This record gives sequence, structure tokens and C-alpha cells, in this order.
Amino acid sequence: MYFAALLARTEDGWEASDTELDDVETLSDLTDLAQEASVDEDTVLVYIEQEDAWFGILRVDGEEDPRIYVSDASAAARSSYGEILLTDELLGREPGAEDEIAALEELVDLDGTEDGDPDEAARPASAAGTAADRQAHPSSHPDSDPDAGTDPDAVPAGPIGELGILADFGVSEKDLLTLRTDALTEIADALGAAEVLEAVR
Repeated sequence: MYFAALLARTEDGWEASDTELDDVETLSDLTDLAQEASVDEDTVLVYIEQEDAWFGILRVDGEEDPRIYVSDASAAARSSYGEILLTDELLGREPGAEDEIAALEELVDLDGTEDGDPDEAARPASAAGTAADRQAHPSSHPDSDPDAGTDPDAVPAGPIGELGILADFGVSEKDLLTLRTDALTEIADALGAAEVLEAVR
């Protein structure tokens, strides 16, 4: 289950609203949503939570680039909304790297042979079976490398992004790292927005 909320700072304090993400497909969509809610280009926070798994914060200050924090990148990567926040820049990848990896995986089989490789059809059944056995049980092969299956582009477990995203609002880096489930309640308390948030939950 997902929960999303938007907090917009105004001269009179914070305004809160629950947020529908049905039409949000990209980070640009989410940023536009935040900017539309901004009052005089003041700060807007978008909070997304997948129950008992992860939460993310997107902060937009006027026309500045959005700032992002995700509590558990590997958990968020398994979520369609989490993938929106996990940009190439945030993950330290070259832009478009994920698309290139997906394209290569389509061109190359798991055993490294390209689609339509004539050697594949001519390979004896026993040899093919041996290869399959090695793939299923790599540790049984004397030349197997325990690190061969390590994916350098795997999403890291744990928090990622800007730890100081809420530091100027009284939520230190240490405080942010200790937040787990229902983090929004504690964030709203620190912002002085608990009452307006409760009104929309």
C-alpha cells in the first residue's frame, strides 16, 4: 500500500494535501506536481511511502533542481514509484545506463550467446546439458568465479540521496536516518505541520 502527501510552505505556515500519483510516470511529472502547489516559489515537499518498506522525499524550491532522499534504495527499486525517484544521477550511473543494460540483455542470452547463434543449434545435447548444469550450479565448476554474478549496476541497499534535505527545517541527517515506518508523522512534527497533515490523512 502506498501513501503520498504534499506539504507546501506559505507565509502562514504549511499547507498539506494528500496526493494522487496515478498520472505520475516520471520525475519531471512529480516535480511539476510540486511546483504547481508552490506558493510564491516557496518550498514544497512530496512524501511517498510504501508501507513497511521504504519512504522517499522530493523537495522542490522554486525553479531549482529537485532534491531527493530515499530511505531504502533496493526496496524502492522494486516499486514503480520508487523507480521514479531513483534517477541515474542519484545512483551514480551514466544517464541512460539502465536503458542500455536492458537493450543488451535482450540481445544476449543468459549464457552469453547471441540470438540465432548457429553454434547453439549444433551444440551436442550433452554439452548443452553440461552448460545448463554449470549455470544452475556455478559453484560446482572448478573455474567458477564467486563474484561473476555480481551486478555492478545493482541498486544498493539502505538510504540514498541528500541526507541534509530537511536539515534547515530541524531534521538532521542523523534524525533522518533513524526514521522508519510512518516517518511523515515525525517529519511533520519537526516542521510544525502535524495538525494540517492530520486534517488530510
